[in-house]
Amino acid sequence: MELYANVIGEGRPFLILHGFLGMSDNWKTLGKHFSAEGYQVHLIDQRNHGRSFHSDVFSYKVMAEDVKMYCDANDLSDVVLLGHSMGGKVAMQLGVIYPELINKLIIADIGPKYYPLHHQDILDGLQSLDFETLQTRGAVDKELSSYVSDPGVRMFLMKNLYWKEKGRLGLRINLDALVKNVSEIGKPLDENEQYKQEVLFLKGDRSNYIQERDKENILKQFPAAVFGEISNAGHWLHAENPKEFMVNVLKFVKN
Repeated sequence: MELYANVIGEGRPFLILHGFLGMSDNWKTLGKHFSAEGYQVHLIDQRNHGRSFHSDVFSYKVMAEDVKMYCDANDLSDVVLLGHSMGGKVAMQLGVIYPELINKLIIADIGPKYYPLHHQDILDGLQSLDFETLQTRGAVDKELSSYVSDPGVRMFLMKNLYWKEKGRLGLRINLDALVKNVSEIGKPLDENEQYKQEVLFLKGDRSNYIQERDKENILKQFPAAVFGEISNAGHWLHAENPKEFMVNVLKFVKN
């Protein structure tokens, strides 16, 4: 089963992996900008997300293998690989298993460490949606607001809505599988695994996903890691400050 991807432009392959509950569409604007710089951008939907296949099996190792199979099927090598949050963990995992596949690796606002569960309100909100009675996007937003107060996060989640048929909304994500496997999301990379090529770790200056004290452990697994910070940005650094994010990524990729 091959992953769905939106491919933009021509040039060296540049793969982008979205975060938990996201999809390739979240990266469309930045994808177009990267393609204008001479890259063939592959905006990938990971399993159980977007338009990709659904499966009860869900872990960083299987998701890394999904990306490897996608590269093999499309004859891609020497790729630039960028992953955000969950997608960053998949990118790290791919790097340690198949370093020869990667030319440049960029990890956006995530480290290889264990992260405690913190998506419960969001998952409760998504599970509360009854599409028998909720027949407009406005009604869905109102229902979600009881669980998720941040309108920006609700807007992000509602990108998963689509019309299953006339007058009936549904979610593209495989919510049951994600709820069942939510403990996989926080799992760390095996601390014995190493990626020795250069990698850029970018964090938002208002995000606590990568802290100063984490850098020592990151360097044990990624000894050639370099670190950058995006100003005026939290965890969604690419959406909150896209211009600075893009400048930092291109500087690293083209160096």
